[in-house]
Amino acid sequence: MQFRVSVCEFLRLCAVERQLSDHTARAYANDLADFRRFIGAGVAAGEITEPTLSHYLADMLGRRKLSPGTVRRRFACLRAFFRQHAKHEGFADPCAALKLQLPRRKRLPRTLSRPEVTSLMASLSLFAGARATDDAALATAVSLMVSTGIRVGELCRLAIEDVSPDGASARIHGKGSRDRVVYVSDGTLRDDLRRLVEQRQRTGATHGALFLNRQGAPMKPQTIRPRLRRYARQIGLARRITPHMLRHTAATLLIETGIDIRFVQRLLGHSSIATTEIYTHVSDEALRTTLERANVLAMLGNRRPERRPPS
Repeated sequence: MQFRVSVCEFLRLCAVERQLSDHTARAYANDLADFRRFIGAGVAAGEITEPTLSHYLADMLGRRKLSPGTVRRRFACLRAFFRQHAKHEGFADPCAALKLQLPRRKRLPRTLSRPEVTSLMASLSLFAGARATDDAALATAVSLMVSTGIRVGELCRLAIEDVSPDGASARIHGKGSRDRVVYVSDGTLRDDLRRLVEQRQRTGATHGALFLNRQGAPMKPQTIRPRLRRYARQIGLARRITPHMLRHTAATLLIETGIDIRFVQRLLGHSSIATTEIYTHVSDEALRTTLERANVLAMLGNRRPERRPPS
């Protein structure tokens, strides 16, 4: 079977059996297309060997100078592909004995500060009150992401029947077909969710997407991102704001508030607590204010007079 045909079958299995998100499926398709350009047309998946993969690795790191993160992601995709191919076609897995030893850069999640979140929420509420219905829905959607840390794709998949009648909880259809329940503690957000469900039900809908756009179609991540950036610019935020930053912000704020990391893990839908541990970093602002409150030298009574600059 030619590599191109095997890729099509693999992507179909990812969508149907593994229930991967559209975003993940597109990333897999792009990574496999890059590998296909390297090996050329007319090569069968069963003909690919470990040396082929080693040459591909050398090409990415040497000639193309791709980042270790990109290389690691592409090889993770190839591992999944060849594992599936070996299982269904009976070929040896060329990735089985291949070990990558690349430096792993630990990046801190990009989050919004408390003042930034406050300004963004106030801006959304202001525009929601003065504009169309879908602006109000977007304000509710952003509030839900900030309070529960759900992904933007999970938000767009949220259905009417997933929200409890009182708006206090919602069933989230997460990555890898893992469902979870998130809870809404804020009374105003509960009321907004309840009203949104009732509004959809008044139109005769009992199921389907909860969040709709101006055309009455389900909201999509690619339409939420530019609108979020536009609102951020209107309140003077110079940096690029993304929906995933809201997820990082929610997790960081919960950790800083003292919520047990295991509860945060469940809320975010992480399969491993190691993924959640990245949020245990302490933000610079939280560190500064905590140290100011502690003021170790003052506690020890070691207060020296301030030095004055020479006149």
